[in-house]
Amino acid sequence: MTVFKIEDKNASELVQRQKIIIHGDDSRVITRAHIPGELTRINNIINRVLKLTKDGVERELQKVYRDFESRHKNLDHQLIKHYNKISEYIPASVQLSQNMQMLIGAYLTMEYSIESAALFNPSIVAHPNQKYVVDGCLRFIMSLRATGEGHISSIVFRSGVINTDSSFSFDETSRYVEQASVCHNSAYDRHLFQLKLQDLDAWDETSIRIFDQIPDTFSYQELKVSIGVLYLDPDFVCNDKVIEIIYWVANSNYTLQFDETSNISERVIFPSSDNESRGIEDARFVQFKDDNGEVTYYATYTAYNGFSILPQLIETKDFLRFKVMTLNGKAVQNKGMALFPRKINGKYVMLSRQDGENNHIMFSDHLHFWQSSQIIQEPTKPWEFIQIGNCGSPIETDEGWLVLTHGVGAMRQYAIGAILLDLDNPTKVIARLDEPLITPTKTEREGYVPNVIYSCGGLLLHQQLIIPYAMSDISTGIATINVKDLLGSMTFMNNNE
Repeated sequence: MTVFKIEDKNASELVQRQKIIIHGDDSRVITRAHIPGELTRINNIINRVLKLTKDGVERELQKVYRDFESRHKNLDHQLIKHYNKISEYIPASVQLSQNMQMLIGAYLTMEYSIESAALFNPSIVAHPNQKYVVDGCLRFIMSLRATGEGHISSIVFRSGVINTDSSFSFDETSRYVEQASVCHNSAYDRHLFQLKLQDLDAWDETSIRIFDQIPDTFSYQELKVSIGVLYLDPDFVCNDKVIEIIYWVANSNYTLQFDETSNISERVIFPSSDNESRGIEDARFVQFKDDNGEVTYYATYTAYNGFSILPQLIETKDFLRFKVMTLNGKAVQNKGMALFPRKINGKYVMLSRQDGENNHIMFSDHLHFWQSSQIIQEPTKPWEFIQIGNCGSPIETDEGWLVLTHGVGAMRQYAIGAILLDLDNPTKVIARLDEPLITPTKTEREGYVPNVIYSCGGLLLHQQLIIPYAMSDISTGIATINVKDLLGSMTFMNNNE
């Protein structure tokens, strides 16, 4: 590709905004456990239901089904699941019918509207299944951050086709939403687990004793047994804080499995571990191609428990089964990591922002461990004086790695910019936009968080850069620009710069 400099044209004048605006749908609800924290209150609920006659139980359960069955695909399963969370408090001498169990479960269940507050911070990738797509078009998956009551965030998906003219045809969004089945990793690697504990300053005599008693590859149950044995040692005082961290790490590594018959818009990755109790933020999905040509989809995201953040990695090949793992190493201590779509010179490469202010780059031999980083870009333009960061994984072009960036300027106004990195040496910025590519318009600036424009990743199709972007942390739009026009609007730097 030859880059032609466009005179007297800012890239922002060449951006085309699609008319589509993606809003949250507050009718899309999941069920969540709604269990009182006090044992006495749980027992009171159980006892009140136990006092009902058989007819009374059936009558109340029918009311539940009349009001809620049409809103969920598997209400029976959800009610029993929530009942099972407290079944240990039912006296062994008491035999309950299934209707009684489901009614108790209904009193311990609530609906949660996952998109009621916002649907924003999108990323977009090619769908793993391109069968029956017209030549020149592309089936896509878009991930979005959904936010509901209490500002708890989850990951939801939309799908559709990008047409040859870069217009979008979205698939119909299902009225149903379902959570995945969750299982802890069947096997943990002791060495990797130890390294993570060292990162968290949790490798002491307590953790050493625990891990001395388990094999190199161990199960969740083996970990629990080893911890229990140590607590039974009368000559040793366990470090409860370290035990808490060990469970924290173990519970942050798990697998999600969705029903194969589900529509992709029905799948929600909702917080599953205590570490994620306040939300899953800003997933940056990328289609990664390994050296052998194998394709895997990865996403970095930030888990938040209300007090601290933990960088996580999602891995999937089909968007049905997701493996969730912690990222490890001294260099994964902040938000906003974006993985390159392939290795460079035999190493994994990732953009990051360790200091909350500058754009960094990291290299690693191991996808899950990142020990060091270096700054490749600092705020230099007025529209980014407060901070800069990336807006998703780099996109490979003939001219270099195209990176969408965000900058924060006066009055905390966000803007999307772009830089170009050298293909073989991505530590080198070879070009950049001097002015923002996208800034909030009059209609885009109003919302939950005013004046914020943000993306978690775009893609390149037929020389058109597709940029889904969030507007004021409440809804999502889509912009496009010809990549030649974008590169032609950049200032290319001398080799020594």
